[in-house]
Amino acid sequence: MRRLVDEFRASERRVCGLMEIPRMSYRYRSRRDDSGLRERLLKLAREKPRFGYRRLWVMLTSEERVNHKRVWRVYRDLGLSVKRTRRKRLERALRPRPVLTAPNQEWAVDFVSDVAASGRRLRIFTVVDSYTRECLALEVDTSLPSRRVTRALAEIMDRRGAPVSIRSDNGPEVSSRHYLAWCIEKRIDAVHIQPGKPTQNAHIESFNGRLRDECLNVSWFWNLFDARAKIAAWREDYNSRRPHSALRYLTPEEFARRAASPSSPSNITRPALPQGFPDGSTVAAAPAPALTQTRPREEGPI
Repeated sequence: MRRLVDEFRASERRVCGLMEIPRMSYRYRSRRDDSGLRERLLKLAREKPRFGYRRLWVMLTSEERVNHKRVWRVYRDLGLSVKRTRRKRLERALRPRPVLTAPNQEWAVDFVSDVAASGRRLRIFTVVDSYTRECLALEVDTSLPSRRVTRALAEIMDRRGAPVSIRSDNGPEVSSRHYLAWCIEKRIDAVHIQPGKPTQNAHIESFNGRLRDECLNVSWFWNLFDARAKIAAWREDYNSRRPHSALRYLTPEEFARRAASPSSPSNITRPALPQGFPDGSTVAAAPAPALTQTRPREEGPI
């Protein structure tokens, strides 16, 4: 308003009429005196430099009644706002998913938690081959540091060889210096998904859901050893006897044998789904019965 009056040399009446502001409001000058509040607020802020205005307002109200909005206005004018240290967030570049054509091209790893009957926390390290969907390991313990993780992975590699890459989240066990140095030593590509994007590791997330739904939620673990025995039995059943819908209702072990068989006509494509399954395949229709010609019945006189 004052800038319009000074620059354009317009009258006060003209400017207030254009801005639709009463001239009384334009001429109003505050008579409030915040000097006492400013001194008390500065004193408290020097004693408690990490307190925000609300904590300082609570301390001021113990002396006299004061409005919190007035405290905020003076607090802001004095420049006492506490600078917040923003948490550093990990940033990962999105890497395109490769097309898997054989076993051991990519392993997916993750962790699942549960509780024993004694109240002791259990952690389960899950490893799945993303192509054959085999569960390669279910390591159960109360604590699984990075050295225990690499030891479990090394035991799997002794049985079936090293993978090309291992996909995981950004947990401390799979982002530690020991784990990353171990991957470099074994010439394994450590693929970390973006934070907050579990769908980028969908194979292990789907497996963890089956593990919790079919084993953890229906089992009662008395102790750590009982949990290891029951989870190991479920892993054996999952690999050898449980049909997998993503493998055209073959078991993971059966699909892995077909994929590794050199006599197979195509060992990189998934087998055809047998007829009669409820995912869109058609069932062969039964032939219609043949129509036999019969001699018409002779009707007599009524």
